[in-house]
Amino acid sequence: MDKQAVRTDRAPAPFQGAPYSQGIVAGDLVFVSGQLGVDPEAGQVVDGGIVEQTQQAMKNLSAILEEAGSGLDKVLMTSIFLIDLDDFQPMNEVYASHLSEPYPARATVEIAALPSGCRVEIAVVAGR
Repeated sequence: MDKQAVRTDRAPAPFQGAPYSQGIVAGDLVFVSGQLGVDPEAGQVVDGGIVEQTQQAMKNLSAILEEAGSGLDKVLMTSIFLIDLDDFQPMNEVYASHLSEPYPARATVEIAALPSGCRVEIAVVAGR
């Protein structure tokens, strides 16, 4: 199967030069690496808390999907990583504001830590 890397300046580059792509297109699917609440221009976590970080992560996801010829309306599966499940409700409200029914399949898990003090990371698989 052929695969093609997706790269846009409208989303953060791979964290500290790590060996992964922002996204991969394979056939009619787009796989987007986990996105943090990092502003791609500043290269830093956005000010605020879970709401602002989720908003920025969704913006980053959207930029990568658009570069791949897709969009948030074509997301099939979402994986969400939170450092505190108490952030679930505010994260969920922001997340829901970017998507529409039928909502994607989803997994949400609590983890010990994320880079740079981030509170949320979101990865998606979408159609094209």
